[in-house]
Amino acid sequence: MSRDARRPEPVSGTRPNDDPQTPRGPARELPAHIQAQLRSAGGQTDTGGQPWQGRDLERGHGHLFPGDSGAVDAALESALAARSRGEADEAEVVAALAAARVFVPVVAEVSASTLTDDGLVADKEADMALVRLSSRSGRSVQPVFGSDVEVTQWHRQARPVAVDARRAALAAVQDSAQMLVLNPGSAAPFVVRRPALWAIAQGIEWTPSYDSPEVSRAVLDAALGLPGVAGAHVRRGRGADTPLSGGGSLPGGGEGPELTAVLELLPGLDQGQLDGLVRAFQDRLSQHTVVAEKVDSLEVALEALEI
Repeated sequence: MSRDARRPEPVSGTRPNDDPQTPRGPARELPAHIQAQLRSAGGQTDTGGQPWQGRDLERGHGHLFPGDSGAVDAALESALAARSRGEADEAEVVAALAAARVFVPVVAEVSASTLTDDGLVADKEADMALVRLSSRSGRSVQPVFGSDVEVTQWHRQARPVAVDARRAALAAVQDSAQMLVLNPGSAAPFVVRRPALWAIAQGIEWTPSYDSPEVSRAVLDAALGLPGVAGAHVRRGRGADTPLSGGGSLPGGGEGPELTAVLELLPGLDQGQLDGLVRAFQDRLSQHTVVAEKVDSLEVALEALEI
């Protein structure tokens, strides 16, 4: 991709400021570099085996799914509704998203300007660019939307381009995005953290780190043998869920940290010993491949055992 339209704001922010630059003239076909990025991510054909090349991108929504109404995928809509009622966890939402058609926002960026005889700056050329956001930690985030209407509500000059979620995830990974967010600017945006993003891109099932037996074993293994440590366990992190502006939260979809590693300590340790234990524990954790692959972000908590 030649350039990004980046918006330096939290993933959970309302929406980016509308770009004052509007492309002149009639709508154009989606540029070749964006077509190539979305098309090459995972193959030359869609999930039905039909080639991407030669499709009319100006018909209907101007996207790759002729005849698509632009509505939210039914299974994804059902999973999100169940989550809002507390009846579905984030693994179920990610599974529904992985199989869904979504929309990525594309905006015009002025690539060349000229000065008129009256001394005014006029747009001469405009390129189309996939939008990227920045998380609170500064990581690159790919926004996607369930419907075409949600794209234009979020940014009135953004053009919705339909793509399989897996293809969007592959393109995001190839472009070094660390997270994907579904419906940014909505009451409850859903953040897909790095391990889940990679799982979608690879077409494999994703298990949250706080539910993973492999992660639990790795955390315990990293703790065993440290002086003053009796054991360790994991629990759901404080950043795993999505906070709501009116209070409360929805299951999953938070920016993280999604995992808390709890060190179970024997009594009698001073502050210096505790600091050394935490450093040694974190160093051991960093050497576990399963932690690097399955954990996006974690916190360490200390828990004193009563003897």
